[in-house]
Amino acid sequence: MKIALIQFAPALCDRAETIRRLEPMIEEGSGADLIVLPELANSGYNFADRSEAWEASEPIASSPFLEFLTGKCDEHICEIITGLNERAGDRLYNSAVLLSARGVEGIYRKLHLFMNEKDIYAPGDLGLPVFEREYGTVGIQICFDWAMCEGWRILMLKGADLICHPANLIIPGKAQRAIPVYAMTNRLFIATVNRIGTEGELTFTGQSLIADPEGATLAEASSSEAEVVVVEIDPSRARDKLLTPRNDAIEDRRPDQYGELCAEE
Repeated sequence: MKIALIQFAPALCDRAETIRRLEPMIEEGSGADLIVLPELANSGYNFADRSEAWEASEPIASSPFLEFLTGKCDEHICEIITGLNERAGDRLYNSAVLLSARGVEGIYRKLHLFMNEKDIYAPGDLGLPVFEREYGTVGIQICFDWAMCEGWRILMLKGADLICHPANLIIPGKAQRAIPVYAMTNRLFIATVNRIGTEGELTFTGQSLIADPEGATLAEASSSEAEVVVVEIDPSRARDKLLTPRNDAIEDRRPDQYGELCAEE
């Protein structure tokens, strides 16, 4: 399969401008089976307060941004994963949505909120789903989820061949160093799609990348430029969990010894 990583700068609270910036990049990535966009791609990130985030949010069922992307899925015969500032009832979620030409195929809501996100968003409540697609099994993490190893491992145990990781990373080089290690230890592909640009006091660090089950970085974008990175991968490689002829990343686990991970504090 071919996967396209679109690294760009959404316009804060300006969906029309964001779509204007994004449309030619989607055209550039056409031909990919899956296109992945950054976190909160419909709205930007650094809101003054929850009220501003609310005004820039969209319900999944009536989202103009998702409608635009669904049209692109139909036009280019592809699927898209995008970050979304999601309005659900009286709550906001930092979400990611999997789209096809048919519409919404899957939703993930960010579990681990970063800094001021805790003042705006409710923690994710949909768990850690995986989505069976024609090209393989896909899981999703969002930005600061990278720092918690448990999510990556659960998605691996659920059969993910590829984990897509929309992000708005601001700490230089931290996640980008960790992602190839998570890919290697879980023996799967990870696509981290970060944004660029500056909003207020925050500067986003780019360096979107895709890592393979051996921990190799197959491609990496710059730290500051809008780019479309297209990589061809074989998802079936993620189904081989052998580290050596006698060591398997799943079979050699000792779940009977891991109870402390779930112990009450």
